[in-house]
Amino acid sequence: MLLSLTNAPRDYAWGSDSLLAELEGRVPSGAPEAEVWFGDHPSDPADVEGGGTLDQITGGTLPYLLKLLAAGTPLSIQVHPTIAQAREGWARESGLADDDPRRNYRDDNHKPELIVALSETFESLSGLRPVARTLALLDTLGDSAGVAALRARLSGDGDVLRTVIGWLLGGEAQSEVDDIIAAVRTAAAGTGAIAGEWSTTIRAIAGVAANYPADPGVVVALLMNHVVLRRGEGVFLRAGLLHAYLSGLGVEIMAASDNVLRGGLTPKRIDVPELLSILDTSSGEVPVLRPSGDGAVTAYPVPIPDFALERVSLTGAPLTWDVTGPTMVLATAGDVAVSSAAGEVRRVPVGAVVFATPDEGAVTLSGAGEVFLASPGRDTPTNTQEL
Repeated sequence: MLLSLTNAPRDYAWGSDSLLAELEGRVPSGAPEAEVWFGDHPSDPADVEGGGTLDQITGGTLPYLLKLLAAGTPLSIQVHPTIAQAREGWARESGLADDDPRRNYRDDNHKPELIVALSETFESLSGLRPVARTLALLDTLGDSAGVAALRARLSGDGDVLRTVIGWLLGGEAQSEVDDIIAAVRTAAAGTGAIAGEWSTTIRAIAGVAANYPADPGVVVALLMNHVVLRRGEGVFLRAGLLHAYLSGLGVEIMAASDNVLRGGLTPKRIDVPELLSILDTSSGEVPVLRPSGDGAVTAYPVPIPDFALERVSLTGAPLTWDVTGPTMVLATAGDVAVSSAAGEVRRVPVGAVVFATPDEGAVTLSGAGEVFLASPGRDTPTNTQEL
């Protein structure tokens, strides 16, 4: 069975007022448009052409959630739990109402995710930078009291990143936060004053500060890797990894979960002890997944069984794709159609999805354009307990 799926954009404040409209070739709505969800998660199941929602077809069993994401301003800094952490947190909060402000866990699943850039650039903060490298960055900010205090804390013993993040978010470091943000703004405004290695990062953090003045998350962002993806490049974010998207349009796929612990850049509640309990403070660069070869299909391998994502470039020659599980075909450019072995044909408008149930066995993609194929993972580990 082939089903045509759409959904209304979610109007989160950080959403872009133009990126989704430009992708779909329509007039902007005038409101922020942040995410379009294609999945069966109860928070916002996709709409099925002809009536109903996808969860009524699948019974809420899809292991993944596919999205279009359009960031006009930075998202909150956040982290997602492992399966074990999600199950424990969900059970612990079972007595809380769904809308209780104390609730951290919306379901009992983990939320590893992959983002692939659709805009020419997509900026993010992904993972924590090694402490020695952050100390080198701080050398470009002078030696004001706040910068000196941060440098001293990062030079301590033990799990200093966890300790420093707790200090920044705990409410007792506001004067140091304000001082550090002022130093970042001063450095970013200087002409040639920033060492070349750090100029892009410092200016990106100054941009974050412009959107969230006085937010301790700005200094947390200073501890993170600034990653700029080019179109077609992706990054995989495992459970426990601190991250925030800054700007751009992308295709995002994740395990079917809405569990988010926030760590700054948000007016929403931040549960600092719970955040620190699931935060992975191991540091280092997060690998960028880059397209390789000249073939029609680009894979983005991830070490989990919940989802797989491939990008397909169609140039007129039909391509047959084996359907080994519930599969989504998301069009992101051109004029593309999906047909079944039985001869059913469905056009896929840009920004919409055709969903193939597993009984199809195979589908044929035709036309000229670009699509992303989402499905459960293939040949991946079955133990996701610590991912």
